[in-house]
Amino acid sequence: MNDAELETNQTSPELPNSTVTDAQAESLIDSDTLHKASTQISALKNNVQRLLIGQNDVVEQVIIAFLAGGHVLLEGVPGLGKTLLIRALAKSIDLDYKRVQFTPDLMPADVTGHSMLDMASGQFSLRKGPAFTHLLLADEINRAPAKTQAALLEVMQEYQITIDGKSMPLETPFMVLATQNPIDNEGTYPLPEAELDRFMLKVLVSYPEHQDEIKLTKLNTENQTGIVNASIQSVLSKQDVLELKALVSKVLIDDNVVDYAVGLVRATREWDGIVHGAGIRASIALVQAAKVKALCEGQSFVTPDHIKAMLLPVLRHRIILSAEREISGSSAEQVLSEIIQQVAAPRQ
Repeated sequence: MNDAELETNQTSPELPNSTVTDAQAESLIDSDTLHKASTQISALKNNVQRLLIGQNDVVEQVIIAFLAGGHVLLEGVPGLGKTLLIRALAKSIDLDYKRVQFTPDLMPADVTGHSMLDMASGQFSLRKGPAFTHLLLADEINRAPAKTQAALLEVMQEYQITIDGKSMPLETPFMVLATQNPIDNEGTYPLPEAELDRFMLKVLVSYPEHQDEIKLTKLNTENQTGIVNASIQSVLSKQDVLELKALVSKVLIDDNVVDYAVGLVRATREWDGIVHGAGIRASIALVQAAKVKALCEGQSFVTPDHIKAMLLPVLRHRIILSAEREISGSSAEQVLSEIIQQVAAPRQ
């Protein structure tokens, strides 16, 4: 079951006395600003989707995490455009991006940077690593050993890098977009729980539909440059993005909806078939992502449907199923679907 199916098909019990209309009336975002924001986000999505044909949900979720100040773990087989995605996003906003191919011999300093001795002056100088950028693509992150993976922890949580005791802030905005292959386990290292929890969303990249694959094939064979070198124009400025990120904090969410989001996360800690549930960081990520989802839809307040829409990408990598559920063929998505059905949602 994919995220879109969960969003449209799942229902849950309802609780009375939701005050969504009160939240709407008290919105801090005026209608003109709200319309401008949703229009800008739509323009960004459409621009990236020109190259990422058939991956609309993936593009939207990556943009949601970006505007929410989070990071994304992309999982999919090779050749589905994961590298192209970050390139298209960076060019759409005119931001810098760097790509690091994670390998078994990659060292932490290869990601963050290091001090080196200038033989001429006898002084140490800083050589910044690729993490000093706006968008960092950590390609095949699970091919690097734990020590190198851990180098990203400070980067992802603190938005700074410490070299030789000196802490340096990263660029703003900043996002890590990491990729991993779900089927090739040879020469890979499992991501530690602490690092998985730093990713706001885990997004699954699947094969495109038949008609979309036809479009991709034609686009790549009708000219010599193909889709990889296709031109893409900037549609937003860095300042536009910073203003959108600031606007997210003004999206209102009623206490009942916050309680619902927290209830969903807490349910994973006691659910039959889950041996390790989601932590507090998951509740924060769920609410923050839902706020951006609301903004994408031109709404100034969060509804339970926004929470449900973001549940899978926020929680799928934060729970561990029991051996019995895995043997029976259950997936994290199926178990989370059960939780959606059982946890009561406030009425809209």
